[in-house]
Amino acid sequence: MGLKRIITCIAPALVMALALPAGGAAPAMAQTVNADSDGSAEFVPADFAVPERAEGDGFRLVPLGPDLVDVDYAAYMSSIPHLQRTFSRSTGWPTEGITAEDAMRDMENEQGRFQRRESFAYGVLTQDGSRERGSVYVSPSPVEGYDAVVRLWVTQAEHDAGFDARLYDWVRGWVAAEWPFAKVAYPGRAIDWATWDAMVAASEAQDAP
Repeated sequence: MGLKRIITCIAPALVMALALPAGGAAPAMAQTVNADSDGSAEFVPADFAVPERAEGDGFRLVPLGPDLVDVDYAAYMSSIPHLQRTFSRSTGWPTEGITAEDAMRDMENEQGRFQRRESFAYGVLTQDGSRERGSVYVSPSPVEGYDAVVRLWVTQAEHDAGFDARLYDWVRGWVAAEWPFAKVAYPGRAIDWATWDAMVAASEAQDAP
């Protein structure tokens, strides 16, 4: 799902705090928060080879894009209350009103951001690629002192089966081993949401003219 649109449906403190890149603005849906700045500094070094694939026990990560629109749509639409409670923290995403056209537009936007190296969204697929178990997002941090923000979600069924904790542990190891970041924020996990929201709001206030 789309990077920019969550700005309209997450908690008010975070809405005030995040600045997102251009690329679509329908308020109905979104998965990723991209806490990018004004683009004056690159997110990852120019010579860094961004991972295109990664594999764990029973799953694999691939970049979100048009090829995954059907499995991505099926995943989040299967878990609307769960994702509203645990990921977007809002009734704004996901919702029953998301259309196939909305979903494709978001996948095109995610692909564009990945290609421009602005942020990196991955679908977490079964090994055979027939089903999406969740998603992982690697984005710039709005808070000084963190090189990146990593967020992830899994479907209700996967959460109930214990996959959320397992994926989180795997992602932390993957990011530490494969990405060029010294310090990474995991909001809602290593940092509780209230603390993170306050940090983002304070950073925005400091940067305000």
